[in-house]
Amino acid sequence: MFKKINSIGLDKKPQDTKVVVAMSGGVDSSTVAGIMKKEGYNVIGITLKLYDDSKQKSQAKQCCAGQDIMDAKRVANKLNIDHKILYFQNKFKEGVINNFIDSYVDGETPVPCIQCNKTVKFTDLFEEARSLNADALITGHYVKSVLKDNSTEMYRAVDSNRDQSYFLFNTTREQLNYLRFPLGSMHKDETRKIAKNLNLNVADKPDSQDICFVPNGDYVSVIEKIRPEVFKKGNIKNIEGKVLGVHNGIVNFTIGQRRGIKIAAKKPLYVVDIIKENNEIIVGSKQDLLKKKFY
Repeated sequence: MFKKINSIGLDKKPQDTKVVVAMSGGVDSSTVAGIMKKEGYNVIGITLKLYDDSKQKSQAKQCCAGQDIMDAKRVANKLNIDHKILYFQNKFKEGVINNFIDSYVDGETPVPCIQCNKTVKFTDLFEEARSLNADALITGHYVKSVLKDNSTEMYRAVDSNRDQSYFLFNTTREQLNYLRFPLGSMHKDETRKIAKNLNLNVADKPDSQDICFVPNGDYVSVIEKIRPEVFKKGNIKNIEGKVLGVHNGIVNFTIGQRRGIKIAAKKPLYVVDIIKENNEIIVGSKQDLLKKKFY
């Protein structure tokens, strides 16, 4: 007998399908919630409270902040869907913020959104959705997923300017089979158009730009507040080993950095290497940087 598959690839009527939508308060996740509701699914919106933002300015372009939680609640009320707020500050600090700081201390440049997806969002939120007996977890990521032989494969989004598949490379097979990404086949302007048609208050809301717990991109101040002891003076050397100056902590630098080195030179200097063991910053020309092998 022919089975009718719904829009998220399940053999159930939308009204009999329970979905959890991760709602950050932005236009993307809000639009996804609206799409699911309009198609008749039983929708539960969940917003994560990940960090204490009480002292941050409301205009900061970040996600998961206090204003975003309120926006998510307003969208849920507009759509007439159930909405829950989960308080994951401790888990977020342990799994994301501490990892972020450790990476800088090790001379690396972390991408905390990848770690957040790996831990809090696609582990803890995944388990929460399962505990609610949801048939799927829906997010507003721009990722294209294709169901083949009862297994989901992930591809880049149609909108290459918005593609977020690189954020999700750590996604497990079990998680991927449970996740759905309705925006993977859309462009951003289509998403905003849908949001406007649904009369959502976030239709024209600017996209988040900063790391959620790093206001105005000032990651150094975040590290200084939590781990002030890691700021140790050390030498800045050229690739021949000559000392050119002194730095106030390797966490102030990333590979490829040009500004803020504070070394006078006839030609621009770039951070070519960070030697954690010696607490040293190695600088050189652009050509020296290009010669470095990143693997």
